[in-house]
Amino acid sequence: MPMNITEKIFAEHAGLSEVKAGDLISAKVDITLANDITGPVAIKEFKKIGVDKVFDKSRVVFVPDHFVPNKDIKSAEQAKMIRDFAKEQELEHYFDVGRMGIEHTLLPDKGIVGAGDLVIGADSHTCTYGALGAFSTGVGSTDLACAMASGETWFKVPEAIKVEFNGKLNKWVGGKDLILHLIGDIGVDGALYKTLEITGTAISEMEMDGRFTICNMAIEAGAKNGIIPPDQITENYLKGRTIRPYKFYSSDPDANYTKVIKYDVANIEPTVAFPHLPENTRPISQVGNVKINQAVIGSCTNGRLSDLKIAAEILKGRKVHKDVRLIVFPGTQDIYLKAIELGYVQTIIEAQGAVSTPTCGPCLGGHAGILAAGERAISTTNRNFVGRMGHVDSEVYLSNPAVAAASAILGRIASPDEL
Repeated sequence: MPMNITEKIFAEHAGLSEVKAGDLISAKVDITLANDITGPVAIKEFKKIGVDKVFDKSRVVFVPDHFVPNKDIKSAEQAKMIRDFAKEQELEHYFDVGRMGIEHTLLPDKGIVGAGDLVIGADSHTCTYGALGAFSTGVGSTDLACAMASGETWFKVPEAIKVEFNGKLNKWVGGKDLILHLIGDIGVDGALYKTLEITGTAISEMEMDGRFTICNMAIEAGAKNGIIPPDQITENYLKGRTIRPYKFYSSDPDANYTKVIKYDVANIEPTVAFPHLPENTRPISQVGNVKINQAVIGSCTNGRLSDLKIAAEILKGRKVHKDVRLIVFPGTQDIYLKAIELGYVQTIIEAQGAVSTPTCGPCLGGHAGILAAGERAISTTNRNFVGRMGHVDSEVYLSNPAVAAASAILGRIASPDEL
């Protein structure tokens, strides 16, 4: 029976010759992941199971990244709980302040996840690792606890939608614009519990950073997972990096899809998602005069080195608008250090932007950039729900790093071409 890439990964991890959409399976997991919000719940549930040790101390990963450095006593207690558990279980992959990063940027860069893996995390943006040709998805903390104990969990094999992005990208257009354009087209429930298999000539020419951004936001279309078939660019990223062997899978030519969506990327502009849903998108040429109070560049969606490079190139020799606060969050300590070495951080600071240690911070309305009532932010993050970044009467507009940087300078949502 022909299978797509996701079905092949499931079959391999379930010990089956084949699976199809709708099948209920039990599959072994390669990595389980939790952070400082979801981890404490998973730990409490794990202890109720009655086992002494996790199934494999090299495959259970904890990354405190949401409320760290700790913003208050409660967040400090949460972080301490996972710190103590990691020590008690002798986990090989626990990353604390100074060594940590935003989890979905950190794990690929550290080689903890790779092509062909089956990864679950108690965070919805675990789908990021599909960029490597892995199956990865978010689960609840209770499901995660069971997997931490047993090394496996159950799945319903999803149906699949194939998306082809073909052609040459316009200037200032990247992975963020492609995924926002798709979400604007199909809606936040357009791929509900389905695989989004992302392909096309524009993808085959795209570097890993852009691919991570696309798969990161698959969940914003309701998808169970996003996945990009691995190729030479994937190989170049993974080779010498991963701590375990990886395996490339590809979809059969006659694999089954519920639909195939095709785009000519020449028709896609830099795209902005207006409040209060990621599907509420407009091309930059139709945004109008939207003044902002804050610009955020970073997060698990757009905190990679290439994102900081784009922002620094636009900010070079310019100043942030007097009415705007620019806050930049590198995705990991290594990215932060490289951005310092390359002069990006100096450029951002000279432009009067603020650069933070890696943290999810303002993305979830946690800390380090909360909005007051009536304030607007342009952000490279992934969600713009009511109250997502602060007060329920604030507004969040989603964009790529180039638009966010240009907007910080001009004090309104704008294309870099306006500078």
